[in-house]
Amino acid sequence: MEIIPAVLTSDPSELKHLIKLAEGNVKKVQIDIIDGVFEKNKTVNPESLKYLETSILFDIQLMVKEPISWIERCVLANTDRIIGHIELMSDQLEFAEKVQSLGLKIGLGLDLDTPIEKIYPRLINDIDVILLMSTKAGFGGQKFQKKVFEKIKKLNKIRENDQSPFKICVDGGITKDQVPRLQELKVDEIAVGRRLLNENITDELKNFQKLIS
Repeated sequence: MEIIPAVLTSDPSELKHLIKLAEGNVKKVQIDIIDGVFEKNKTVNPESLKYLETSILFDIQLMVKEPISWIERCVLANTDRIIGHIELMSDQLEFAEKVQSLGLKIGLGLDLDTPIEKIYPRLINDIDVILLMSTKAGFGGQKFQKKVFEKIKKLNKIRENDQSPFKICVDGGITKDQVPRLQELKVDEIAVGRRLLNENITDELKNFQKLIS
């Protein structure tokens, strides 16, 4: 299981500081982009990432209206994947095709109450990751919701039956208490925010990693 620090901030200076904390500890961070429409919260724009000098790769999670209109703004030297939430996405296939045409990996995100049946079946074999929120999308500091477990189980059945290669990432409210269960359920990645991205990131990361070794 890979542990990916998640950054949710409206302050470009804080974004830079958090990325610096992650340097040397992880290969990748998740940057959450919220437009104030998907949720009332609003974060930094992708343009804030252009001037960061870092070797860290970016997963950019788009919690926005019509993620396809944000894709080109997210094409940066360090971008690895673009994850678009489907709730305000008109055409999942069009979104995936555009991300793929730019040479980036495709991700789809589902909010806490969005059923996995909302994923367009034809895309399953083209997706690199399906991100499941384990809290309501848009705000940090919320409590992990165990109802995400059933969605994980359904995705695993799809992977087994279709031999689909997509990864499962869980994001929201994750503490060390949930890690063993998530690993047992064959989750590939977990996104962890403020519990991990702080001045003690090295020690915190080691504590998480002990649970998955």
